[in-house]
Amino acid sequence: MNNTTNIATKAPKWFVILAIALVIWNLMGVMAFIMQISMTAEQIAALPPEQQTLYQNIPTWVNIAFACAVFGGTLGCIALVFKKAIALPFLLISLVGTIVQMFHGFVLTKSYEQLAPEETVLPVMIIVIALYLVWLTVHAKFKGWIA
Repeated sequence: MNNTTNIATKAPKWFVILAIALVIWNLMGVMAFIMQISMTAEQIAALPPEQQTLYQNIPTWVNIAFACAVFGGTLGCIALVFKKAIALPFLLISLVGTIVQMFHGFVLTKSYEQLAPEETVLPVMIIVIALYLVWLTVHAKFKGWIA
């Protein structure tokens, strides 16, 4: 009987290094979330008038989506560092949270109209990275790098 199918393949070194970098990326998202939800009225008043309206009218469901995006991403990437397949559900939650949050920002409030073209790069990059993380996790599972 051949047991080679039960033996996990060793993940390449770049995989863990990338996973650690992505933990840091997601922790920056956690910091952005905390800063956003803890903004005082004075801090909001210091923003340009168009941005004040956006921050004053953020629905609770958008903040919940933001929390799912950053905390799911952080937990998922920590799981990747430890090569655990539990990363996938966390990263799927993160992806859904990201899509919901960006849908609000770009479709419902049309916040892109108030941003310079270069300011739209980060939100697009966030979506791309969330998609990449799900792909990477599925790929790593297929390759046997995570169990």
